[in-house]
Amino acid sequence: MLDRITSMQAFVRVVGQGSFAAAARSLGLSQTMVTKHVSALEAHLGVALFHRSTRRLSLTESGQLYLDRCQKLLSSLEDMEQEVTAGAAEPRGLLRMNTPVSFAIRHVAPLLPEFSQKYPLVTVELGVDDRRVDPIAEGWDLTLRIGHLLPSSLKARRLAHINFTLCAAPSYLAKHGTPATVSDLEHHTCLGYTLSDPVGTTRWSFGRRGERTIPVKSSLRSNNGDVLRTAALAGQGILYQPTFIVADELQSGLLKPLTLDTPLLEGPDLHAVYVPTTHVPLKVRVMIDFLAARYAPVPPWERAGHQS
Repeated sequence: MLDRITSMQAFVRVVGQGSFAAAARSLGLSQTMVTKHVSALEAHLGVALFHRSTRRLSLTESGQLYLDRCQKLLSSLEDMEQEVTAGAAEPRGLLRMNTPVSFAIRHVAPLLPEFSQKYPLVTVELGVDDRRVDPIAEGWDLTLRIGHLLPSSLKARRLAHINFTLCAAPSYLAKHGTPATVSDLEHHTCLGYTLSDPVGTTRWSFGRRGERTIPVKSSLRSNNGDVLRTAALAGQGILYQPTFIVADELQSGLLKPLTLDTPLLEGPDLHAVYVPTTHVPLKVRVMIDFLAARYAPVPPWERAGHQS
């Protein structure tokens, strides 16, 4: 039989990635080899782990049970290795990290060359996704999440605070006027973010705790802040987004911050989220420490002097 530990790793990665092809790419193996590993497990166990169809891949009842056990075993194995080599080991291995799209492009990807120079034995796989991923089911070692965390068994470390800004292009303000009150926004064109309720497509909230909400009209709606930023730069409407998306444009004057009669919504925190284990893998710990050092005491996107 093929190496059973590698086969378990392949099986867990297939579940997390959603396909044999994606798992093969993330493991650096051929799709044929990943298929062989999973088939070898099924032959050894005498059960089918997946329901296979042309449309989708899903776990059988036995597959779900085996997945839970594999994840615990592989985690224990990594804990054991970490404990044995603690103090003498250098961070190494594949670090799978998932982050929101716009934040990754601006404030994670530019830091990775420095991280790679500092920890050359760590290979980073950076996944970008604005949806709420499941680190355990999808095999992510570390996720960065912006927002209020839901109760779970996952561990989290606060890395930074995220402020909101309300802004528009000078061309828009010259044509439509500058709003002075929250109520004025009802007569303006706004750019709606479909993944947010407080600053969404039909209503925007103001006040630190969102105690005041007004209806807004959206000329454009998107699930990506960069799309809305591009529209705002073209004078299409008013933008209500985190400052990290528009920090450069605010500093250069391409977008102008707006001050109304009610404070903006209190922003959420940025957290590093990871699976709790007895010994957090060294590759995870050094990445969290690295990012925390780069984002403290004031995040780089707030250092341009913008006042929210």
